[in-house]
Amino acid sequence: MSIQYEVEPLDSYGVADSFPKDFGYGEEEEEEADMEDSPAPSDTKPRILLMGLRRSGKSSIQKVVFHKMSPNETLFLESTNKIYKDDISSSSFVNFQIWDFPGQVDFFDPTFDYEMIFRGTGALIFVIDAQDDYVEALGRLHLTVSRAYRVNPDINFEVFIHKVDGLSDDHKIETQRDIHQRANDDLADASLEKLHLSFYLTSIYDHSIFEAFSKVVQKLIPQLPTLENLLNIFISNSGIEKAFLFDVVSKIYIATDSSPVDMQSYELCCDMIDVVIDVSCIYGLKEDGSGSAYDKESMAIIKLNNTTVLYLKEVTKFLALVCILREESFERKGLIDYNFHCFRKAIHEVFEVGVSTQRPVCPQAAGTPCTKTVALNGTPRNTV
Repeated sequence: MSIQYEVEPLDSYGVADSFPKDFGYGEEEEEEADMEDSPAPSDTKPRILLMGLRRSGKSSIQKVVFHKMSPNETLFLESTNKIYKDDISSSSFVNFQIWDFPGQVDFFDPTFDYEMIFRGTGALIFVIDAQDDYVEALGRLHLTVSRAYRVNPDINFEVFIHKVDGLSDDHKIETQRDIHQRANDDLADASLEKLHLSFYLTSIYDHSIFEAFSKVVQKLIPQLPTLENLLNIFISNSGIEKAFLFDVVSKIYIATDSSPVDMQSYELCCDMIDVVIDVSCIYGLKEDGSGSAYDKESMAIIKLNNTTVLYLKEVTKFLALVCILREESFERKGLIDYNFHCFRKAIHEVFEVGVSTQRPVCPQAAGTPCTKTVALNGTPRNTV
């Protein structure tokens, strides 16, 4: 379905509540805190752990980002008392499990097999309530990451300084600085200087939580350098200012070009995805309600009154390319569409490599994987 219209840019942006909830990954599994039902350590799917004290906002983050729950609805969520496992599988790039841990989990309990959990973990997200006294949270953070690091030093440790929507800008900066300083001081005292923590200011009431989760997920995508290189080639040959490769369901961007990410541009692109899906659900389905709100024909053009154009094209079943460019550059739409065709073909080839259990071997170099992509002029080129 193709959508084209003109709108005025908004001064502020919010999280759309009308995104169809059946357009998602499926229901998450509820698991007891007993670890016997856990996947085997040999499971190759990356695992993201959501940890933190009770009522810090872990479950709300998961519901808003991956299950399209309205932020206001999260006020009625009960406190988590069991481990929830959420299987996120939309493509070879966005393919992982999220485990939401109750705040009362005791890692020193001998019945808790923490080694098995941490051994199969790609990222550990520790959520700290910025509106609460975070001294206890910092203590739990230190115990958790130090124990996890000794089991698996390859884990990416992420700290979400959450619920900052209720703080002033100055208070946000001061809180982040204080938490950053205390957490790193604790690690230095324990001789864990090599353990790196990444900090993010987040809230479910704006796009900061999606931006933070984008950064976390990108670290788990081995094809990220190739995707960024393809985006750089695409925008440089098409006169595009900024391009994002989005997971449509979660609005996480799994890759972008090398230019800095402007938060307002990212918010515009997120809102465009909501608009496209909402309109497609109303006008793009068949009379009997069958069909898909997002398919290979999905495309949208939004022209803002400040000479900016937003351009969305379907890449795969769950991925979309969203571009920001000037109106004068969009006059060469034929060139952009041709370059996009080459870009899409290259992405599909990277996708096929990602889902292959065994890569083919190039005859000219025995023992080396044969992974080629296509340049934007249609000629073969080597993968980065």
